[in-house]
Amino acid sequence: MLIDSPPEQSGAQTEQDSAPHKRRALRSGGLLLSLGVLALVVIASIAIGAKPVPLDDVWHALFDASGTGNDVIVLDVRVPRTVLGVLVGAALGLSGAVMQALTRNPLAEPGLLGVSAGASAAVVSAISFLGITSLTGYVWFAFLGAGAVSVLVYVLGGSRGATPVRLALAGTAATAVLYGYVNAVQLLDSAALDRLRFWTVGSLASANMEVIDKVWPFIGAGVLLALLIARPLNAMEMGDDAARSLGAHLTRTRVLAMLSVTLLCGAATAACGPIIFVGLMVPHLVRAITGPDIRWILPYAAVLAPVLLLGSDVIGRVVTRPAELQVGIVTALVGGPVFIHLVRRRKMAQL
Repeated sequence: MLIDSPPEQSGAQTEQDSAPHKRRALRSGGLLLSLGVLALVVIASIAIGAKPVPLDDVWHALFDASGTGNDVIVLDVRVPRTVLGVLVGAALGLSGAVMQALTRNPLAEPGLLGVSAGASAAVVSAISFLGITSLTGYVWFAFLGAGAVSVLVYVLGGSRGATPVRLALAGTAATAVLYGYVNAVQLLDSAALDRLRFWTVGSLASANMEVIDKVWPFIGAGVLLALLIARPLNAMEMGDDAARSLGAHLTRTRVLAMLSVTLLCGAATAACGPIIFVGLMVPHLVRAITGPDIRWILPYAAVLAPVLLLGSDVIGRVVTRPAELQVGIVTALVGGPVFIHLVRRRKMAQL
C-alpha cells in the first residue's frame, strides 16, 4: 500500500528543488544586464572624448566614413581605445578573480605574484638600456618579465609544494625588489623617466590597432585557461584536502592559474602600464553578487571590469578638457573609496 507524503513535506521539497533554478536564473539575468551596461559604456567611450564630436558625426564615422577630421578621431583614436579598454579590462578582471581563488584571499590582486612588477621592470630595462621606445617594441619585454617573475615566484614559493601563503609572500618580496629597481632606473635615467611617466600610471591614450593585434592572442589564451580551470579552482577554495578528495590536481591547477595570470596581466601591463584597483575591486564586488562560485565570478568579472575601466577612461577625458586625466589615476580615485566602503560593510573576519 502506497502512502502519500504529507502536503507540507511535498511543498518544502518542491521549494528546495526550485531554489537552484531561481538562483541560476537570477545570475543569468544579472549577467545579461551587465552586458547591457557594458554596451552602453562602449557607446559612451566612442561618442565622448576630450574633443567634442557631434553624435551625427560619430554615426557618420562608424557607418559612412569619408575621411573627415571627426572620422579620423572616431575610427583611428576612439574605436581602438575602446577595443583595447574592453580587452585590458577583461584581462585585469579575470586575472584578479583567478588570483583571489588561487590564494584564497578576496583582497588579492594581479600584482600580488609580482607579474605587474616583472613586466614593468622589463619595460624600463628595454627603454633605458636598449633604447626601445615604441610600444610594439617593448611589449615582448613585458611578457618576458612577467613570465620570468612568475617562474621565480613559483620556485621561491616551493614549486610542487607551493601553498597560497608561500606564493603570496614570494610575490610580495619580488614586487618590492622589482619596483625598487624600476624607481632607481628612472631616477638615474631622465630620458627613460620622461618616456615612462604616462605609462607607469596606466593609460589607454596610446591605443592603436597594431597594439591590439599584438596583445589580443595572449589575452585570448589567458581567458581560455582561466575558464578551463574554473572547476578545480572552485574545489581549491574549500582547502587542499577537500580539493584532492574532489579529484582536483593541485599542482597542475596552480601552474595553469599562474600561467593564465601571467598572460592576462602581462598583456594588460604591456599595452597600458600597471593599472591598479580594477583587478582587486571588481572580483571582490562580483563575489557579493554571485557568491563564491568561481564559475560565475569569472564571466561577471570579465564583463564588469571593462565597465569600470572604460567608464573611468571616459571620466578622465572630460573632467580636464581639453587635456586628459590618465585612466590609472581615475581608477584609483574612483575605486579606492568604493573599496573602502565595501570593506567597512563587512566584518574583517569575513574577508
